[in-house]
Order: sequence, then C-alpha cells, then structure tokens
Amino acid sequence: MAAPIDLELKKAFAELQAKMIDTQQKVKLADLQIDQLSRVKKHANLTNAEVTTLPDSTRMYEGVGRMFILQSKDDINKQLMEKQKTADEKIKELEQKKTYLERSVKEAEDNIREMLMNRRAQ
Repeated sequence: MAAPIDLELKKAFAELQAKMIDTQQKVKLADLQIDQLSRVKKHANLTNAEVTTLPDSTRMYEGVGRMFILQSKDDINKQLMEKQKTADEKIKELEQKKTYLERSVKEAEDNIREMLMNRRAQ
C-alpha cells in the first residue's frame, strides 16, 4: 500500500518543484525587464533635460532607422515625456506581476514543505 502513495507523492513533489523553478525564472525575467525599462526612463529623462536647455530656434532631428527627420522642440519633448510615461506604466505592471509570482513561489515552497512534513509523519 505504501508504494502507490510514494509514487503519487513523488509525482506531486516533482510538479510543485517544476512550478516553483518556472516561477522563479519568471521573477528573474521580470527583474531584468524592470531594470531595462528603468534605464530607458532615465535616458529619456536626461535627454529631455538637455533638450529643454536648448533655445527654441534650435533645429532638432529624430532618428528613425538610418535617417533623421526634422522635428520641433515641442514634438521631441512630447515624445520623450510619452516614453517616460510608458516606461513607468510598464514598470508598475511588471512589479505587480513580480509580486504575484513571488507569492506563488512562496505558496509552492509551503506546499513542498507540507508534503515533506506529512511524509515524515507517516
């Protein structure tokens, strides 16, 4: 009778362990994406700070692929502000996702501990 229980326990343990590893990898990916978006936001912020110091008569160009398009200072500012706003929103979403994933990892760890404790109790 003990053999089928052991097989079921091993299968459940393996599934929980795989889920936990997968979730941990997703958390690391979210961290990397947050870091990258933070750099994009900082770059846009610094660029915007430099652009605002220039006189309004300065000719500004936006890089599009391998060409440059003449843009007004206001358009450049709007684009940089939009880039910062988008990065903020994505960072917020990723942090919420990361919180959920961390909670999921904790639950999986607790389930694994509980299975081991039940096994030891038998």
